[in-house]
Amino acid sequence: MNRRHCATAAITLVCALALLTSTGQASAAPVPEPSPSSSSAPAGGSPQRYSNADLEKVREQIETLYRKAGAATDAYNLAEEQTKKQSGEIVKLAKAIVDGQARIAALKDRAGAQAREQYRNGGLPPGAQLALSNDPKLFLDGINKVRQGQQASKSLLSELNQTQQDLETYTQDASANWEKLEANRVKQAKAKKKINAQIKAAEKLESRLEKKERDRLRQLEQDAANEAQTAWLSSGAIKDVSGEASEAGAAAVAFATAQIGKPYVWGAEGPGSYDCSGLTSQAWLAAKRPIPRTSQEQWRLLPRIDIQDMRPGDLIIYHADASHVGMYVGDGAIVHSPRPGRNVTLAGAGSMKILGVVRPDK
Repeated sequence: MNRRHCATAAITLVCALALLTSTGQASAAPVPEPSPSSSSAPAGGSPQRYSNADLEKVREQIETLYRKAGAATDAYNLAEEQTKKQSGEIVKLAKAIVDGQARIAALKDRAGAQAREQYRNGGLPPGAQLALSNDPKLFLDGINKVRQGQQASKSLLSELNQTQQDLETYTQDASANWEKLEANRVKQAKAKKKINAQIKAAEKLESRLEKKERDRLRQLEQDAANEAQTAWLSSGAIKDVSGEASEAGAAAVAFATAQIGKPYVWGAEGPGSYDCSGLTSQAWLAAKRPIPRTSQEQWRLLPRIDIQDMRPGDLIIYHADASHVGMYVGDGAIVHSPRPGRNVTLAGAGSMKILGVVRPDK
């Protein structure tokens, strides 16, 4: 492999690493107009007055928008995690390329030294020089040296060829990882744009409400959660749930509950704010059991268990797309980071549609 070409490739890769933290902010998509059914909307953009039925529709619209934002947040977090991984791989490969180039240079210096030695001996290889010797003692003593020299030359050529092949592989792998990195950055940008659009749309809907109506909306949210929790408990879903937390589970619960009151921020992993899976992944990291970053990956990769076998520290995954997660803390409750505009809090484990339960330390 051409040394100048390899050096250029390595330098390009190393320099490109400086771009990894320069992703610009994506702009939000146009915000859709809210569509309450009330026909008594005042002109001039002042807050609209909603009937109870209309306010319930607004609540459902807002909930849907935040759920979509949650799913996009999972996509963003996964792309970010993969981007970090690819960045690390590129750094390792860039170092391997530089080390490989230095190794090839050293091997070529050794080969050059052997060539110069042969030139000083009249251009004859050691075997030919030995065959022309008239001294039997020198002939016998030199046989072993010739063999050693032949083995050294063969080893040198073999090592040089292998190092060149490795260097080619490193360069190809670095190129592949760079392409993956760029693809993940594109995914991040798209997910960020979608998140911002959904959150802005939800905030715009809520901003059209008067303070009393926002208070009523908050109460409707709580009533809906309480109704779902009551129905879940009445179904006997956790009638026989009595498992005790493992040592690691107890540590995870202690960490998660200590974050109560901190705000939800999408993509956040603490210490001042969290999104839903940022909270659960950091809680289990504090318990010295690293788990996947996103709720969808937690659902896909962690061992699943029956609700009846649930114990504190287990993670409950919500919605059909696994876009939300909370940590079971016992007595039918979870601690979770709900959505933008809300803080980490305790809630009923059955207050949302349960997809399933996973156990990080099974």
